Amino acid sequence: MIAEKKTGYRKNFSLILTFIILMSVLFTLSLYLAYNFSKKFIESEFVSEKVNVLEQTIKPYNDFFQKKLPEVSYYNGYLDSATASNFVDTVLQEYPFVSRVVFYDSEVKNTPVNDGLNTGKFSFGPKDIYQFGPLIPEDSILLFSRANTRNFIVGDDFNALALKLASYIESLDTNKVASQDELFSNFSNVRSNKITYLNIPRTEDLKMYKRMLRAKLDPQPIYQQDMLSFHLDPYKLKIINSRPLLYQYIKIQPSTYDPLDTSETYLSTEITLPGAFSDYKLYFLSSKSFVDREIRSYFLPIAAAILVFYGIVVLVAFLIYRNLNINQRMFKLQYDFVNNLTHEFKTPVSVIKIAGNNIKSATSLSDRELKLYGKILDEEADKLNGLMNKLLAFTQIENKAIQLNQDEIYIEDFIESTVESHRLKHPDFDFTYEVSGFTTFVTDPVLLGSLFDNLAENAYKYSPPERKKLHISARLIKGRVVIRFTDHGIGIPSSEINNIFKKFFRIQNQYNQNGSVGLGLAFCKEVVNFMKGEITVKSRVNKGTEFKIVLPYND
Repeated sequence: MIAEKKTGYRKNFSLILTFIILMSVLFTLSLYLAYNFSKKFIESEFVSEKVNVLEQTIKPYNDFFQKKLPEVSYYNGYLDSATASNFVDTVLQEYPFVSRVVFYDSEVKNTPVNDGLNTGKFSFGPKDIYQFGPLIPEDSILLFSRANTRNFIVGDDFNALALKLASYIESLDTNKVASQDELFSNFSNVRSNKITYLNIPRTEDLKMYKRMLRAKLDPQPIYQQDMLSFHLDPYKLKIINSRPLLYQYIKIQPSTYDPLDTSETYLSTEITLPGAFSDYKLYFLSSKSFVDREIRSYFLPIAAAILVFYGIVVLVAFLIYRNLNINQRMFKLQYDFVNNLTHEFKTPVSVIKIAGNNIKSATSLSDRELKLYGKILDEEADKLNGLMNKLLAFTQIENKAIQLNQDEIYIEDFIESTVESHRLKHPDFDFTYEVSGFTTFVTDPVLLGSLFDNLAENAYKYSPPERKKLHISARLIKGRVVIRFTDHGIGIPSSEINNIFKKFFRIQNQYNQNGSVGLGLAFCKEVVNFMKGEITVKSRVNKGTEFKIVLPYND
């Protein structure tokens, strides 16, 4: 028991157990860190991804502001109610967030106007004002005309942009060419839920406008200008949720909106809308259980990668452990082999040496003594020769260094000769045999004889004195020769069945203490394989063992 505890197996087991525990701790820690990373990453994305949602949501608004509004300037101030109506119809269809449009058909004059802006000799006022929208009755389209104001006040939208125009003309440097961005910003006015836009005059017209501020020209010029005021509804913006697995609810709310529900079961964030919608914001709300699903979906691939990595590490560790274990067992088997082989050689060599010394030291030997010493020398030499032949044959078969002979044998005569040779060696060995289905058999008689001798010798060696019996049966079954060796010996434990055909392997029992090299059954396996056959074994402890050999039949 003490020796067992000092073997490498126990140390290796402790080492691998420590390694598995360490790897399990690292694996658990890695999963914990990966989950925390996933949680922080998704929570960070919950805050940062709102920018992408905002960009997708206001993309139509940006398109309207940057592309559609400048189209007004293409008409050079000559829009009338009909063309303005057609233009507005396309706007309403393409941009649902535009709820109403007010069109100011205006003039720039060198004489004062009643409604509009008068500064110096420069005057800017509407001729007619129209409104367009899906819910506006036909009798309400015309809001103002010089002939009939209908008590309509021109209002701040017009006046604010008119003042902006006058200020720009006042500060205009006629020797420089204004940039498009400068013109666009000075000819538009962005207010809450409203964008007012005035078509941009040509450079020559702007120079004339500047002259009109200073003096009364003759003849008095009149220029056409179109102004449109777009009324916007932020609630008609189509919200594009680019992360539906992250944001459960997205709403447009006033900037002053402050939810009463501050429960810890929800995550929320917000971002202000740009431009004319700056009084509103996108409000994002998700329950933590909803976000947890996104965290898990992000975490699971990481966990799978960690699992694969640790699986590979554990597999490598297992393979290293297995190879070390195999190497240690091989070392032990080879050590036992050398010890047993030395013993196998030592015994006959010692006997030969003793017999030789006796012959050498004797002054005279009788005929009886000569025969006795001759028999001893012959038997021990046969043992040495048999052992050397087995080792040589095993090596040759293993390396395919010999040819398989094909000779016809009479199977009954072959078995009978095997039985007789073993009866001579072991008179107490009880043999029986039977043959059915065939009489001749083409095979290699030397290899088959070695196979029979090894199995018969094992049957005798591993049987108690009162049960030294062996039954050999040879049958032709479905075109194959099936040979069975059935004994009544000590049997083989089921845990050792898969190992008995391995080189140098010996079952530890009372019959195996001396004189076994561990090559017998391994040699049998190699011989059968070399003869293109199969060998199997069935055994019950203390009941007996049956070896079954199946060989190809050639008659």
